[in-house]
Amino acid sequence: MIRFKNVSKTFHLKGNHKTIARNMTMNFPSGKAIALMGRNGTGKSSLLQMIAGAIQPDSGTIEIDGTVSWPVGFMGSFHRDMTGAQNTRFLARIYGVDTEELIDFVEDFSELRGHFYQPVHTYSSGMRSRLGFACSMGIHFDWYLVDEVTAVGDSAFKEKSTRILKDRMETSSAIFVSHSIGDIRRICDTAIVLEKGSARYYRDLEEGIERHERNMLMERPD
Repeated sequence: MIRFKNVSKTFHLKGNHKTIARNMTMNFPSGKAIALMGRNGTGKSSLLQMIAGAIQPDSGTIEIDGTVSWPVGFMGSFHRDMTGAQNTRFLARIYGVDTEELIDFVEDFSELRGHFYQPVHTYSSGMRSRLGFACSMGIHFDWYLVDEVTAVGDSAFKEKSTRILKDRMETSSAIFVSHSIGDIRRICDTAIVLEKGSARYYRDLEEGIERHERNMLMERPD
């Protein structure tokens, strides 16, 4: 389980502020593929980064049972001057998995071909997302954080990504961010909807989708 206890987070930029969590207390239950939904600017990606430890809350605590992936789709995961293969080797050492086994898996799954041995700074955003997704799926985590990554690539790659993610959900949990309701329905079984710094958990996925779609029709938040 992931527990938020009185978590608050506000970003300040050029005299403006944006609150994505306001004294937020809630649980992300284990054994679920949870859709994290909200309008643009409600803080979905930032919430994933807080769970991963890349961003610290202003106050409150986040407790996590088990291991958690980096936010797949977050480009800060890689050293830009290292190749895809070198980044993969580094991750294998950090997470204590077999290096060559992970290299083989990532090279095959990502379909980067010769680019796998080129520096990451030469990659397109889609290529970096493929690399990040493949690395994450090649390492066992108790929690997978996935941010729009199944939108990358052609239909065959999307289908392959969805299949392996659903396979990982047999033994792990996931928090999944996507603007595609179709992808959410294919992958997730519960939902959390963000709105104006608060969050509500829905055991019924369709109820969560309905709440999110009503929010989308409302006046945009401040």
